[in-house]
Amino acid sequence: MLKIQLCFFVIIFVLSPFIGQMTDLIFAERELVQSLKEYIEAEELKLEAVKSWADKLDLLTRASTSDPEGFLAHPVNAYKLMKRLNTEWSELESLVLQDPSDGFISNMSVHRQYFPDEEDEKGAAKALLRLQDTYKLDSESFSKGKLPGVRYNAELTVDDCFDMGKLAYNENDYYHSVLWMQQALRQMDSGEDAKTLKADILDYLSYSVYQMGDLPRAIELTRRLVAIDPSHQRAGTNLRYFERLLSKELRDLGRSQQEPADERPIQLDTYERPKDYLPEREVYEALCRGEGVKMTPKRLSRLFCRYQDGNRNPRLLLKPMKEEDEWDSPHIVRFLEALSDEEIEKIKELAKPNLARATVRDPNTGVLTVAHYRVSKSAWLEGEDDPVIARVNQRIEDVTGLSVNTAELLQVANYGVGGQYEPHYDFSRKDEPDAFKSLGTGNRVATFLNYMSDVEAGGATVFPDFGAAIWPRKGTAVFWYNLFKSGEGDYRTRHAACPVLVGSKWVSNKWIHERGQEFRRPCGLTEVD
Repeated sequence: MLKIQLCFFVIIFVLSPFIGQMTDLIFAERELVQSLKEYIEAEELKLEAVKSWADKLDLLTRASTSDPEGFLAHPVNAYKLMKRLNTEWSELESLVLQDPSDGFISNMSVHRQYFPDEEDEKGAAKALLRLQDTYKLDSESFSKGKLPGVRYNAELTVDDCFDMGKLAYNENDYYHSVLWMQQALRQMDSGEDAKTLKADILDYLSYSVYQMGDLPRAIELTRRLVAIDPSHQRAGTNLRYFERLLSKELRDLGRSQQEPADERPIQLDTYERPKDYLPEREVYEALCRGEGVKMTPKRLSRLFCRYQDGNRNPRLLLKPMKEEDEWDSPHIVRFLEALSDEEIEKIKELAKPNLARATVRDPNTGVLTVAHYRVSKSAWLEGEDDPVIARVNQRIEDVTGLSVNTAELLQVANYGVGGQYEPHYDFSRKDEPDAFKSLGTGNRVATFLNYMSDVEAGGATVFPDFGAAIWPRKGTAVFWYNLFKSGEGDYRTRHAACPVLVGSKWVSNKWIHERGQEFRRPCGLTEVD
């Protein structure tokens, strides 16, 4: 019996430390089970988020791919596409990367090289600001997608508006920062959910309002910020600084009391937009809106239409070109049925693989370079590229009576969201003697501009000097001389391509040079001939 008891005690002694370790493992296993449940819950939440994203994008891409150009014609859609691909898809990628998902990640890696980057997203946002200024669109209308001629509904969220305002703020553009931070605040106050904090909106808005010189409103906004976040160090410092500035201003004016802050929402006309480098900015933008066009009844009476046979050119005898006067002096004409739909599609097909950021010629060096005042993509096509290009070149020569042998290649340009070319001359001025020196064909004597698409809103060709606005009409072309017969530049032909508000604008340009025109357009006897 004793032996049995001893054996029993030995067994207990030997197993007890092992049992102690096992109890630790049991608690560890319980923690593992809890961790596993949390992991499953996190995975389910992740999958719900991914599924929700996929469902939303499935509906969106069904609409966008059914009519890509029509969808992207709405500038908000174009901006949000840039934002999704640059920012939101990256956030989704990070979410999926929390767990191995080789198929999705490899697919993302393949497509990422084609995604827009931060600069592209910034450019799309600036395009919206450009449209807002040119067409005097208030932020609320823009945010709700209330634009003329739109076919798709597109809205900006609080977070979108905040990002727009922040981009402007970071560029020291406090005017636009105020407009978009105010809109973000308005939508948040109306109950819209957002990731952005109200304190952040008020922080940016109050300082931007201060930069616009509105101290009473800056103080009121900063007080709202302090009420929301009393520990906000910068807000407290700014509030004391703003109050001291206002007290000093009141003392200088001999007043003791502060006027109450303006409680009306900030609108486009609340603050004056700062002047910039373009002296005719207001005239140019007004023409883009169809305002200030100087078409008088007297001038209209001098405009006619006719059949143009190119001085009995054999190719135009049986089917002369329909020609309409657009303006009397300088003389601008529009040719109807200048391009067929089939020719337009072929030209676009040839150009699309080669489209790149459009350039301008540096007046000092003659070298082509990109510029902020020209926002479009372009490609150059030769007559040898396709019989259609050769046929179009020949048609331009026939109808204008000018030689295209020394003309530049046919330039095809596409103006997308906010695409524009600010006021410029097509010819080189006296202070730019080397602009076309490398071509060896003299100055640009004339411009032939084909419109290859209709544009739902915006996109006019305007001449600020004499107040003309010419609107795109698919298949038509406009033509004017840049030089007088004496070879002197006609400075009245300074013109611009207005930003495209809704739609996609396709054009093709043919710039005809002086050389080869000696007997087709002889020199005049005076400077203005």
